[in-house]
Amino acid sequence: MRISWFQLNLYLNLLKTIMMPFIFKIINKKEINTVIPLIQKLTDNAISDAILKARFARMVEENYECAGIYDSEASQEKLIGICGLWFQTRHYAGKSMEVDHVYIEDAYQGKGLGKEFFKWLYAYGKSKGCNTSELNTYVQNYPSHKFYYNEGYEIYGYHFYKTL
Repeated sequence: MRISWFQLNLYLNLLKTIMMPFIFKIINKKEINTVIPLIQKLTDNAISDAILKARFARMVEENYECAGIYDSEASQEKLIGICGLWFQTRHYAGKSMEVDHVYIEDAYQGKGLGKEFFKWLYAYGKSKGCNTSELNTYVQNYPSHKFYYNEGYEIYGYHFYKTL
């Protein structure tokens, strides 16, 4: 029996996904501070741990959840990636999941993990009744722009920020 190149590629991708030693899950509200070291890497330690702890304590009581990527091959599950999720209903989009501050440790980048994580995020959003996903990314984060374009995101507007 001969199989096509497409079938072989599909099989290999499926096998790679099954063999990935990673777990995607929502981080328990009580464990939210476990994300702070990764947020500090993402933001170059721009905000103190104390301020982040206070902000995350408030965020988890609002429409915020945080998804984590765990390496299950470590002796105990190691948090190696995060993504904040905001849920809201928008007049222009309906029920929406806003992806926020995606970060994956450098050693785990470029291996297809981000793509698998986003597949999981989309399924999670759909399970919560969302029909759209949107996100913000820093202007200077060029590698993320390519990734998001490849994921099918389109630039819909601009995000402006002003300190009050």
